[in-house]
Amino acid sequence: MAIGSRCPAVLEEPPARAHSLSRRLLVSVSVPLVVFFGVTIAVFDASFRDLSERSLQALLDAQMVALIAAAEPQPNGAVAAAPQSLESRLESPGSGLYAQIRSPARRSMWRSKSTAGAFLDFGPDLKPGQRRYTHAVIHGTPVAIASRGIAFEEEAQATQNLTFSVAASLEPYKEQLWSFRKRLFGWFFGLTLLLLGTLAIVLRWVLAPARRLESEIQSVEEGALQTLGEGYPRELAGVVHNLNVLLTGERKRVARYRDTLGNLAHSLKTPLAVIRSTLASSTQDATAIGTEIDRMSGIVEHQLKRAAASGGALLGQAPVPVEPIVTELRTALMKVYAGKDFSIELAMASDAQFVGDRGDLTELLGNVLDNACKWCSSRVRIAASIRPGASPRETLQIIVEDDGPGISLADRARVFGRGVRTDEKVHGHGLGLAMVRETVDLYGGKLTLDTSTLGGARLTIFLAGR
Repeated sequence: MAIGSRCPAVLEEPPARAHSLSRRLLVSVSVPLVVFFGVTIAVFDASFRDLSERSLQALLDAQMVALIAAAEPQPNGAVAAAPQSLESRLESPGSGLYAQIRSPARRSMWRSKSTAGAFLDFGPDLKPGQRRYTHAVIHGTPVAIASRGIAFEEEAQATQNLTFSVAASLEPYKEQLWSFRKRLFGWFFGLTLLLLGTLAIVLRWVLAPARRLESEIQSVEEGALQTLGEGYPRELAGVVHNLNVLLTGERKRVARYRDTLGNLAHSLKTPLAVIRSTLASSTQDATAIGTEIDRMSGIVEHQLKRAAASGGALLGQAPVPVEPIVTELRTALMKVYAGKDFSIELAMASDAQFVGDRGDLTELLGNVLDNACKWCSSRVRIAASIRPGASPRETLQIIVEDDGPGISLADRARVFGRGVRTDEKVHGHGLGLAMVRETVDLYGGKLTLDTSTLGGARLTIFLAGR
């Protein structure tokens, strides 16, 4: 193989890995499930907060009624609440429950002992019948305040407008709300994981036939199975049946193709034999014509043998070891190029196998190695290995290198065309690399051409292997 410049070919990026159906279903279900649970949590949280707020208002209203009932006129004209009629928390400073009675003129007439040491603004005075509910902050502690305007009647049939206020700390309710939220999030998080885990198990069970179908198709490609199995669900039974029909029809078609080519080869050999025998009795140009007939016969037999063996990317092919084929080709090529001083180095992995037709691989490697031997100076090297995790059609990697002059960068794009030769002075038909390209394409593989470390060409071939 001829090479001029040492410019490595650009490697193709591997295709993005497609997500499985199980993952897609899990994601498609998880998103609406999380949204639904999020909305549910928000609704429950709002409901609990509303219930807590109403419960607090009811508590303040009850304390307000008790405060109004405990209010008594004093000799100095003020109004105060009897301590024995009030809740004990109103008698303890900083208890979280506070109360006040005030008038517009005298302002605060009475405060509960719980307000001692705390500045608390209970809000503006209210007219009789007015009610007010608000929030405030006492020394960094939020409280809820309920106030009510009352026309208080004294014993002398006199009335005065008073504002009764009761306040309660919001800390206990915030702690209850936080505890409720933690339990709510914990339960819904656990429920989400349980539902997703159950869904994953169900999906694994439901999609088990699809995974089995994928595995059997891969086994058919590798030659371990001839047809797909039975016992598939009704939704997949039709697909499996049609694939089996396709596999059977493909094998029959290839068999008929090979039989037809064999018959054609036999038909062509007979006329050529007659021509040779006829020419043998004539002396005029018999030698030259006989040589051309021999050459014609060799070409016909070679092409027919190649066509008959080329099943292409056949399903159901048994894997073929690469090393024995390369060893046979090395022995044959050393005889063909016996007049040339060179060596063929082998670096073959013992587990390297080709999934396809042996004849196709033999012809492919024969053309590549023949081209390398023709153009090398003294060394040809071939290596074969298996690439774990690669695409099924590109698992087997074969590298052929030489130390010849190389192929120029401008010729690399056209060297695989039929009838193309980089050096017209060298004997050949320009079909070898074209046939290599056709065989690689037939099996869905890939090949790259770049510069070898030996100084010549390096042809890398990727084929189906195992």
